[in-house]
Amino acid sequence: MTGRFVVIVLDGFGMQAMQDAARVRPGDERSSTLGSLLKDFPDLTLPNLEALGLMNAFGQESRCMKFSPEACFGRSELMHFGADTFQGHQEIMGTKPKKPETHNFQQKIDEIEQALLQKGHQVKRCGTPGLQYLLVDESCTVADNIDSDLGMAYNCTAPLDVLPFDRLMEIARIVRSHAQVGRVIAFGGTGNTVQDILAAGQTREGKYIGLLASLTKSYDQGYECRHLGYGVDPQVQVPSILAQAGVDVTLLGKVADIVHNERGKSVSCVDTASVLDLTIQELDSMKSGFICTNVQETDLAGHSQDPARYREVLETADRKIGELCGHLRNDDILVVMADHGNDPDIGHNRHTRENVPLLIRSRAKGRNVGLRKTLSDVGATVCDFFNAPAPENGTSFLKEIQPDS
Repeated sequence: MTGRFVVIVLDGFGMQAMQDAARVRPGDERSSTLGSLLKDFPDLTLPNLEALGLMNAFGQESRCMKFSPEACFGRSELMHFGADTFQGHQEIMGTKPKKPETHNFQQKIDEIEQALLQKGHQVKRCGTPGLQYLLVDESCTVADNIDSDLGMAYNCTAPLDVLPFDRLMEIARIVRSHAQVGRVIAFGGTGNTVQDILAAGQTREGKYIGLLASLTKSYDQGYECRHLGYGVDPQVQVPSILAQAGVDVTLLGKVADIVHNERGKSVSCVDTASVLDLTIQELDSMKSGFICTNVQETDLAGHSQDPARYREVLETADRKIGELCGHLRNDDILVVMADHGNDPDIGHNRHTRENVPLLIRSRAKGRNVGLRKTLSDVGATVCDFFNAPAPENGTSFLKEIQPDS
């Protein structure tokens, strides 16, 4: 296959609660990210997503957006436990999710503190006597991630003007070697200070303590991030499989921070218009290959419980996706999807366990690929498109969207 396959992940853009949400994540059974936005903004129009089948996938029309009779669409459940950006993207890339352990940082603080001290780091405890996190070398905090599923990740956060990213990663790798949670996330930015990070401290449920990422000023400039995962084998994922087959791979946005792509091109970017402009530029320069782009600001708006900001980001993404469609060839495929939900009206700042849309532009018209059981079906379809070996997990739906393939 000589075409291009583009996947755009609108981070946190779910459609409605999964059937198991009440059991797996009590409270999420009433979640619907798109439903909340339509309730808050009945006049919401996303013409390009609408044309791709947004309302078809949602299963109902709104005041201003209707079913698209020629759309090729579907929905997908999440196979990974909970509702997680890192695990969601590993799943998209073809990993069969493995359930990590759940620990609040208090359960591991002694062990991690000792490991850091043994490696020659200075370590100070912050917080209250009963709820503490670590400040390493007077510059890096190690604490619970309170921006997503509680107990599933630890953050290592530092101002990069004070602590270079490679040194931050040294700390994060020590933490990773002593943690069994799903992710250890190392991130920081420039222009902020240790005091800015410490001022973002918050607690959850009386047993989690962390630094709310959106308040640390890490995203403002010079942002760098790396996610160290649990139970992930890059060799059975799409980027490694395609690279082995000689296919170009480009990861843009947050996916560049969390998916292994040693032999391809990875570019971190947060701003929605910028990351989609990069996608168009990469598409224009690529004769054949795979591009995956993460639009992160939808997720950030959900974490901030800010539906007005969510709408603004979605409208920007819709406009840019329309521009991108004008750069696609007849033999290209575009999939617009999500990795989980992040309902801005749910009443908490965590992800929500929702089915996600699969909006597909291909040669097929008027096709419904149904409710897929795993996000890995997208990764399997990508590999099938390039006649490459299948990833660890997932079932291709290529024949359903490319009738003459």
